Amino acid sequence: MVVWEYEVKRGQEERFARAYGPDGAWAELFRRSAEFLGIELVRSGHHTSRFFTFDHWASAEGFREFCMTHATAYEELDTRMAGLTKWERRIGAFPSEEF
Repeated sequence: MVVWEYEVKRGQEERFARAYGPDGAWAELFRRSAEFLGIELVRSGHHTSRFFTFDHWASAEGFREFCMTHATAYEELDTRMAGLTKWERRIGAFPSEEF
């Protein structure tokens, strides 16, 4: 699971949610890989312009392979979406294990 945090520009929240949600442009791109399992989009209850995505992958290797294979398409989409956010940061990658 890869976790990202975003601060969305005022007035762009709906566009951001559509693009980064489970049926959005990022999910569409990630679906090019059989290793992609889905995206969860969560909005902060305290800071309504702050969002988190949880990108689920079958394996870390599958995610790395996707990144290498689709680097150009990833960069193009990232450039198109840049106007929606003030900033973004990758929190990290975590194994999806049950405790």
